[in-house]
Amino acid sequence: MDLVYRKLDDGIRLIQLNGALDMNGTYSVEVEFFRHCEGENLRVLVDLSNVSYISSIGIPMLVNAAKSVTGRGGKLVLLNPQNAVMYVLELAAIPLIVPIYFDLESAKAGLLATQ
Repeated sequence: MDLVYRKLDDGIRLIQLNGALDMNGTYSVEVEFFRHCEGENLRVLVDLSNVSYISSIGIPMLVNAAKSVTGRGGKLVLLNPQNAVMYVLELAAIPLIVPIYFDLESAKAGLLATQ
């Protein structure tokens, strides 16, 4: 698992995850992932398009980050999970907690909309 971070022109923080969010993958990026989610009133976009697998270890990382960001006045959304990953997210009812978008423009619009 690897993590690529960058800021978009509109101030949105983009975190792209690549690989499997299993035990090893989650532990290898978790500290860096949360570091990029620190701050007040953040807008964080987590790109899951290159995540091939997510386990019960990876789900709490995403949920806890979303709760942390939201608790500090921000918003975190997920972008474009692969079918197998989306299936697991739906089983865990994650779309009820963290918004999921399937294209970049609607994800950005969702992040920038007033809460």
